[in-house]
Amino acid sequence: MNIRKAAHLIAMKAKTQKYINIKLVLLGFFLLFMVFFIIRSNASANTTTQNQQIQPIRAIQQENHVTSQAPSWTKLPPSLASTIMHYATSNITPQQTLKEISVTARVLERKSPCNFLVFGLGHDSLMWTALNHGGRTVFLEEDSSWIATIREMHPSLESYHVVYNTKLTDADSLLELGQLPGCKDVAGDIRFSSCQLALKGLPSVFYEVQWDLIMVDAPTGWIPEAPGRMGAIYTAGMVARQRPEGETEVFVHDVNREVEDKFSRTFLCEGYMKEQENRIRHFTIPSHRGGEVPFCP
Repeated sequence: MNIRKAAHLIAMKAKTQKYINIKLVLLGFFLLFMVFFIIRSNASANTTTQNQQIQPIRAIQQENHVTSQAPSWTKLPPSLASTIMHYATSNITPQQTLKEISVTARVLERKSPCNFLVFGLGHDSLMWTALNHGGRTVFLEEDSSWIATIREMHPSLESYHVVYNTKLTDADSLLELGQLPGCKDVAGDIRFSSCQLALKGLPSVFYEVQWDLIMVDAPTGWIPEAPGRMGAIYTAGMVARQRPEGETEVFVHDVNREVEDKFSRTFLCEGYMKEQENRIRHFTIPSHRGGEVPFCP
């Protein structure tokens, strides 16, 4: 009896020990799984945090890279593209030399976009419009057939027909008449001036716009029956003086000729002359509306 009991106890102890061992193994697997899960969760959390920190840095780096490396492209305006193509494919050059053109171009570089009036419509008109890109450039021309030709070639140019009632042979008498007090009065509207030099029949745009630059390169002035530039030079100077405030840059081309030389010195004034390069003169005329200002300094 004692032997059986002992055997039973031994069998029960072995069975219990086996159960405990299996339980320990399962517990061990469970603990290992939990440890692995915790480690993996922590690693995943750390990776997410790192990615969240890195991505803004990458975004900033990419943005800085784009800002510092990629150029800011601006499409060439159609007017400038047409100008480049025209002069690149044409064997006709402007009447002014490079040095003469540069006198006006330097002023345009400083003042454009602005209001630019040109007496004359020629092969350099596209160039002046391009150099005053974004501003308003207007051309006054005496030859209506030439206006039609240019408009067909370059419809974007703003030009108007002008009729002059003077002749080059009248220059001496007009220069003398220009010394009368009525021709030096800057208070009134030039459209109602009593001075015979005043151009009162120009297109309305001439009187309605405050011009920053005026170039006198027309009308025709090299044959006796031509209109001559007497009125254009005088009127440019008067409009400059009559502006409410500020200054007007006035350019006269072909000052190697007697009329352009005398009339520019007399009515634009040598005291206002800033520069002369070969055949072109540049005058800076201030407003005379601010008080008692002499016609010429």
